[in-house]
Amino acid sequence: MEGCASPPGEARARLSPAVLCRGPVEPLVFLANFALVLQGPLTTQYLWHRFSTDLGYNGTRDRGSCSNHSADPIMKEVETLTSHWTLYMNLGGFLVGLFSSTLLGAWSDCVGRRPLLVLASLGLLLQALVSIFVVQLQLHVGYFVLGRILCALLGDFSGLLAAGFASVADVSSSHSRTIRMALLEACIGVAGMLASLLGGHWLRAQGYANPFWLALALLIAMTLYAAFCFGETVKEPTPTRLFTLRHHWSIVKLYAFPAPEKSRRHLALYSLAIFMVVTVHFGAQDILTLYELSRPLCWDSKLIGYGSAAQHLPYLTSLVGLRLLQHCLADTWVAEIGLAFNILGMVVFAFATITPLVFTGYGLLFLSLVITPIIRAKLSRLVGESEQGALFSAVACVNGLAMLMASGIFNSLYPATLNFMKGFPFLLGAGLLFIPAILIGVLEKANPHPEFQQFPQSP
Repeated sequence: MEGCASPPGEARARLSPAVLCRGPVEPLVFLANFALVLQGPLTTQYLWHRFSTDLGYNGTRDRGSCSNHSADPIMKEVETLTSHWTLYMNLGGFLVGLFSSTLLGAWSDCVGRRPLLVLASLGLLLQALVSIFVVQLQLHVGYFVLGRILCALLGDFSGLLAAGFASVADVSSSHSRTIRMALLEACIGVAGMLASLLGGHWLRAQGYANPFWLALALLIAMTLYAAFCFGETVKEPTPTRLFTLRHHWSIVKLYAFPAPEKSRRHLALYSLAIFMVVTVHFGAQDILTLYELSRPLCWDSKLIGYGSAAQHLPYLTSLVGLRLLQHCLADTWVAEIGLAFNILGMVVFAFATITPLVFTGYGLLFLSLVITPIIRAKLSRLVGESEQGALFSAVACVNGLAMLMASGIFNSLYPATLNFMKGFPFLLGAGLLFIPAILIGVLEKANPHPEFQQFPQSP
């Protein structure tokens, strides 16, 4: 493979780690997202609880006091601190992850997907361990940021997803790739839905610590699966140095250098489209829990769990919808329909002041997640098989930048707009989604079937 030369004096022998079986990548993604979603809303609620205690806010969340719309400066300070510390955690993780996920993703084209999956699993495990120490020992909440940075150094969830999607591209045909990508994303959604339902009930029954312990146990099992059970999908893994600029250069070449088998314009604009979709998705996700905790909704942990489960349900409904709509519509039209429902859902969230309206917004998102697997599949078809890891690490970089922008925009905008329109960030998200809708349509009209070009296979 190009750019996968072994270090001087090192044999170019095929890597042959001991494996107990040849399992698929889907269980890894399922376990990783189950553990992350179990921790996510709990971390937000834990921050709310800690800041409420520190500031002397009584924290009573009964419906009567919560429906009182009079300004409560202490509660607003709790909201602001929770939102800002969420931003700090995301900033720390995403800035470090921009470097590590791109390096490790391109490296996986040479050494195989397993090393990246193991490293990313270890990073997630370390983050859960740090969270347990914070909760059990009442450490400063700044240690949450340290946990995110340690996780990002080892690839983070974005690196694990890069290896996961690259492994799917390694073994799928051009025509089955879209549904295989959607199936992998459905594993993310089902895991998130189950973890959300469990987390809300468990928090009410036993507090914060035990769910974090379960997440740690799942991440240990996931790391062992990645090391000993995952079936390597790269045909000829080759020992290659990790810390070399060659891996980052392979990503630059994807976008900066012309090649007969790829369209730089399509690569760049599809990447911009996925950037905008991910920005809105994670930006809204970042503030939804806080939006639901505060007035006038004032949800308790049980409703937060139901809401988070509803938030992940579109991963499953989008898979079913994609499979059905592919029989009568091209992928591009399916993506446009998904974007239309996503926009409607954001508008409903912006004006939701009662619980039924919030769940109406969640319902309108039932096709919102057909967009990303369609774009990933289109991108994957634009490059050769020896460039899949570099491509998906570049997409992971785009995702990281999008999450960084989402955290910066939505977590900063939310406290700034509390006084005049609490749901304004959702309206902004609806407006931003018109950009990928236009881009996808223009690219399809300019070249309706770029994804069906046949490329020479790597030696």
